[in-house]
Amino acid sequence: MKHTKVKELLNSAQTMQEVYVKGWVRTFRNNQFIALNDGSTINNIQCVVDFENTPADTLKRITTGAAVALKGALTESKGAGQKYEIQVTSLEILGDSDPEKFPMQPKKHSLEFLRENAHLRVRTNAFGAIMRVRSVLSFAVHQYFQEKGFVYVNTPVITGADAEGAGEMFQVTSLPLDNLPKNEEGNIDYKKDFFGKHTNLTVSGQLEGEAFAMALGQIYTFGPTFRAENSNTSRHLAEFWMIEPEVAFNDLHDNMDLAEDFIQYVIKYTVEKCGDDLKFLEQRLLEEEKSKPQAERSELALLEKLNFVLENNFKRVSYTEAIDILKNSTPNKKKKFNYIIEEWGADLQSEHERYLVEKHFKSPVIVYDYPANIKSFYMRMNEDGKTVGAMDILFPGIGEIVGGSQREERLDVLLEKMKVIGIDEEELWWYLDTRRFGSAVHSGFGLGFERLVLFVTGMTNIRDVIPFPRTPGNAEF
Repeated sequence: MKHTKVKELLNSAQTMQEVYVKGWVRTFRNNQFIALNDGSTINNIQCVVDFENTPADTLKRITTGAAVALKGALTESKGAGQKYEIQVTSLEILGDSDPEKFPMQPKKHSLEFLRENAHLRVRTNAFGAIMRVRSVLSFAVHQYFQEKGFVYVNTPVITGADAEGAGEMFQVTSLPLDNLPKNEEGNIDYKKDFFGKHTNLTVSGQLEGEAFAMALGQIYTFGPTFRAENSNTSRHLAEFWMIEPEVAFNDLHDNMDLAEDFIQYVIKYTVEKCGDDLKFLEQRLLEEEKSKPQAERSELALLEKLNFVLENNFKRVSYTEAIDILKNSTPNKKKKFNYIIEEWGADLQSEHERYLVEKHFKSPVIVYDYPANIKSFYMRMNEDGKTVGAMDILFPGIGEIVGGSQREERLDVLLEKMKVIGIDEEELWWYLDTRRFGSAVHSGFGLGFERLVLFVTGMTNIRDVIPFPRTPGNAEF
């Protein structure tokens, strides 16, 4: 007999004489009531055991974390808060769980403790909800682009190019680290390495994505990226997933339209599909915030915040206008910002981005036309010669969630920019070819998937929205 998922049983239109379920025990009380969960929903199903006719040895083995299979009748529940329960007729222990050793006991655990047990934390309500939301969001990403006729491209994880020009990359090598081969100059001889050259883990699939957009019209990547940035913060990971569309013939304004439409689509889809999980996460957030001072609490509850993004058009403002607003703002004048805005050219920090969204405009914000010297070499130089066609999307509670630009399609301008910052033409010969043969205006953006999951789930630390976080000093599991 095939077992039925708990979610299907709870959504059933009628009671049933016999059902067969498998799952893990969340709690077992009064030697009678099992709260059973199989991961298909945040909701447990109550299973009522006939303890008088169940062997004492079996009852002892019904512990939190144990895997069980049981048969019984699906009946209307006598207790409040649930539609159905199962009157158990037979029960089998599939896998024992020692209550003295199983760390996920039914009590409140700190997020730090749960990170130390990342292999088991998904057995908790919160992490089960987060991972189901992450899965639905991931599906929505593909559905959006596939519906729009984009081609999904898998860009390489191992690369010889540094797309960001930041140099914070993980090196890939098969050379013996205790006996590195040297060339005549005394430097490491990468010609003897596996790929015959210096290679790294990718920080972005953008450059390869551009090459494919110049043939397929509109493409997107969705894959892992890596940053060897020694940032021990609640917003940074060394390994994370990036969504990067690239579209031929799109200018900066088309790019903004695409990003806004995309974000609203995937959030709307997830709100519609993950109602129970999001309500649970909203309640969890409200409980967590009770311990914070009033000034640090969110102005909006989780679902209100998500609807805020769905119901408000994103306000578009140039970097120059944004700097004027910030320079004249009360927190800047009273020196409440950690980074005081004094002049044009300053790099916006998270506190500035959140001020623009939460206090000034009270809507999501797209800032565009940034100073060229604080942005990457591939962004299109504007006619003023000092700004580039870049855009960042800013969200409440999180700051920047998307970074994108119109790409520099003019070969001579791109070569000059690369020369100024010291990027070797020969390293990127293939990238420059896309400007030599049939170049055209094109644009794209990058969205760190975990930042999106962070926003949608209401979590405050990025380590809690990826199954196994990779951070400085931590590659456990």
